[in-house]
Amino acid sequence: MQVSVIVLAAGQGTRMNSDLPKVLHRMAGAPLLHHALATAQALEPERLVVVTGHGGEAVVAAARDWSEAVETVVQDPQLGTAHAVAQAAPRLADATGEAIVLYGDTPLIREETLRTMLAARSRHAVVVLGFHARDPGRYGRLITEGDEVLAIREFKDASLEERAITLCNSGVICANVHLLLSLVAEVRNDNAAKEYYLTDVVELARRRGLSAGVVICDESETLGVNTRAQLAEAEAAFQARARTAALDNGVTLTAPDTVFFALDTWVGRDAVIGPNVIFGLGVTVESGAEIKGFCHLEGCHISRGASVGPFARLRPGAELAEDVHVGNFVEIKNAILEEGVKVGHLTYLGDAHVGEHTNIGAGTVTCNYDGVMKHRTTIGKRAFIGSDTMLVAPVKVGDGALTASGSVITEDVPPEAVAIGRARQVTKPGLATRMFEKLKAIKAAKAKGH
Repeated sequence: MQVSVIVLAAGQGTRMNSDLPKVLHRMAGAPLLHHALATAQALEPERLVVVTGHGGEAVVAAARDWSEAVETVVQDPQLGTAHAVAQAAPRLADATGEAIVLYGDTPLIREETLRTMLAARSRHAVVVLGFHARDPGRYGRLITEGDEVLAIREFKDASLEERAITLCNSGVICANVHLLLSLVAEVRNDNAAKEYYLTDVVELARRRGLSAGVVICDESETLGVNTRAQLAEAEAAFQARARTAALDNGVTLTAPDTVFFALDTWVGRDAVIGPNVIFGLGVTVESGAEIKGFCHLEGCHISRGASVGPFARLRPGAELAEDVHVGNFVEIKNAILEEGVKVGHLTYLGDAHVGEHTNIGAGTVTCNYDGVMKHRTTIGKRAFIGSDTMLVAPVKVGDGALTASGSVITEDVPPEAVAIGRARQVTKPGLATRMFEKLKAIKAAKAKGH
C-alpha cells in the first residue's frame, strides 16, 4: 500500500515561552519533529512532506537532518490546519494511495495505530483518530453514530451538549491522497476563529455520500506538546514506553525508572543496564553487554560481552569490540577499541585506535588536540600502556610495546620496545626532615607576628 505523510510543523508555540520553534524542543534527545518523522518513516512512505512556518529555516534544517528525502513547504500566513495541508498539495500531485496527516508537536503516536487507521480505510473513505479524554477541556469533539463520525466540532463552535462528549479528536486523519486534497480545497473559514479547519473534511466527505470512521487509541498517544509541563509529561511517557519495551525484549534494567533512553537507542537481549544510565542519540548496545551505573553514552557502539562503567562516558565515534572493558571515570571519543582491550580507570582516549588485548593503565591521556587540529594515536596489539602515560599525538605504539609509568610519549614506539619518557629521579638523603623543620619555623614565626 502506497502512503504519503504530511507533518504539520508550522506553529509558533507561544506557550513554550521560547525563541526556539516548538517542534524543535527535544524529547528523548531528539526534536519533537523527529519523533513524528520516525513514526512516519516506519510506514515507508512514498512521499513525506513537512509543512513549516514559524522558524521555518531551522525546522527545514531539522527535517533535512532526519533525511534528505523529506520535502518541505512553507505555510505563510498560518490560517489553520486545512490551509497547512493545502500547502503540501503541489508536492503530492503525482502521489498515489493513502495520505496521513500527523503533527510535529504530537510525538507519541505509534506506528501500530497508524496501520490500524490504514486498515480502517477499507470501510470508510475518511478515518480520524480519536481518544476518550479524562478531561476533554478544549479538545474538538467527535460526534459519532457507532463507528461512523458524523462531524468534528471544534470546542469554540460546540454547543453545551456537544461539549459534554468525551470522545475527542486527535487531529490525525487518513484518506486517499487525492480525496483528502480535494476535500481540503473546499474547506471554508466561516467559524469563530476564522481559520480553515482540517476537521471540516468529515462533513464535506459526508455531503458527497462518503463515510467517515474513527479509530480510537489511548489518550497518552495523542499528547500534544504546547507547554514545558507537557514536554516533561511527554518525556515521562516516552521513557515509560521505552523501558517497558526494553524489558519485554529481554534487557535487564536493574533500576528501570533511573534509565533514560533516546529516540533511536537500540539494546540487544540479555544486555544488562545498571542504574542512572543516560543514553544520547546514536547508541547501539549488543546482546550480552553490560552498562554499569552512572554512565553517559552517545553516538557509540558497544559489542557483545563488553562492559562499561560505572561512571564512564562514551562520546560519538566510540567503538568497543567484543569483551572490551571500560572502567570508572573513563572517557572515550572517536576511538576504536579492538577485542579484549582493558581501560580500567581515570583515562581519556580521544581520536585513537587501540589493538586487541592491549591494557591501558590508569591516568592515560591521548593528547589529541594542539589548539587548532585533532591528531590520532595508534596503539598496537597486546601493548601495555603504563599508568599516567601522556601520548602526544600523532604517535604510534607498536604491537607488544610497553610505556613506562609517568612517561610523556612524543615519538613512535617500535613493536616490543620499552619507551621511558620521564625525568630522572634524584634522591637527597635527610633533606625532607631539614626542609620540614625550616618550614615549621617560618610558620611559627609568622604566627608570632615576626
